[in-house]
Amino acid sequence: MIDIRKGHSMHYTGKRAAVVGGSIGGLTAALLLRDLGFTVDVFERTPGELDGRGGGIVLQPETLRWFKERSSRRPDQLSTVSRFMRVIGAENRIEFEEPVEWRFTSWGTLYRALLSDFGREHYHLAHTFIGMRRDSEIVDLEFANGEHAIADLVVFADGITSAGRRLLLPAERIEYVGYIGWRGTVPELQVADDTREILGDSLSYSFGDHTHICMYPIPGPNDATKVGERLLNYVWYRNIPDLSSLDEIMTDKTGFRGEVSVHPGKVQDQFVDEMRDAVSELSPAAVDLVRSTEHPYIQPIMDFRPSRMAFGRVVTIGDAGFVARPHAAAGTAKAAAEAWDLADALEASAGDIDAALGVWEPRQVKVGNALVDRIEHMGRAAQFDNSWTPHDRSLRFGLHEGAIQPIY
Repeated sequence: MIDIRKGHSMHYTGKRAAVVGGSIGGLTAALLLRDLGFTVDVFERTPGELDGRGGGIVLQPETLRWFKERSSRRPDQLSTVSRFMRVIGAENRIEFEEPVEWRFTSWGTLYRALLSDFGREHYHLAHTFIGMRRDSEIVDLEFANGEHAIADLVVFADGITSAGRRLLLPAERIEYVGYIGWRGTVPELQVADDTREILGDSLSYSFGDHTHICMYPIPGPNDATKVGERLLNYVWYRNIPDLSSLDEIMTDKTGFRGEVSVHPGKVQDQFVDEMRDAVSELSPAAVDLVRSTEHPYIQPIMDFRPSRMAFGRVVTIGDAGFVARPHAAAGTAKAAAEAWDLADALEASAGDIDAALGVWEPRQVKVGNALVDRIEHMGRAAQFDNSWTPHDRSLRFGLHEGAIQPIY
């Protein structure tokens, strides 16, 4: 059976799919499964929509594929663009420059676009997953609010703290790698003219001793992409090898110890002050950007390699599966690629879910392990060995090593 309008098979009409986690990866999977004929419901644990969360995202081809092939929204409606890759040194001296086009968006801009395409009728908030029962073909999901969902296929896309992964792989733990990322965004008109000029059209890096920062423009409020209305986004990596020091900096102003972040406005003032002093070792543009941030926030950098990603009729994707450091800007691309590969495998299997998952899982494990291998090398070069060089193509952005320049 073929749906002429979409151009793909509809062997799954009448089948039910549940996606746990209503973020970017989950929404991408939900949209693709729905296009195969599944009745899809998305279950998000938070009580409100997620559009106020997150910072900048580098738009890899895998992430943009939905918008190029299936959505009415065009990539240029969702993103800013840079024309150069730069390394900026002392006195804002350009130490390396290469013409290359990258597109960037904000987490909220991408989320809102995907949610608009999926719609809200089958998008369920305030559904915290707490358990499931499985047989060979049916999965019964249980939520903290007392509700249940029955599905022929379940996709866990519930992020780095995935409740599904913890249930399915209880003995496997995420590893902290010895450094954190300070993150923030600043309206581009709030920085100095020379800062805005050097950062506004580039993906820019600045390096210090065992530290580096990555900076680029993203859409501003109301998804604005015009110059002057954008935000400048950054991730600044700083080594904190001692776990007791990590516990201190991850404890917010209320005394709560964050597991995967300390949110904007919640970081203890002493650590913000120390951070603003320490940034002086980077380029003046980086100093201006960081010190102009009203509410910087913290993300501990972690790795995770799952032994499996398919468990009967249940799969994990995105950060619910492999967790990779941000250096390759591939987290969102990986989740999207896993969703597209899942849809392709299901379509090719002509209705046999189990056969599709048997084909799908080994490919994802191979790609995930290769990504974590490469990003370990990138982090070691930039944070520990001081050997990072812009000429080394293995240190560039992308889901796969040696990925060519994106074509948008």
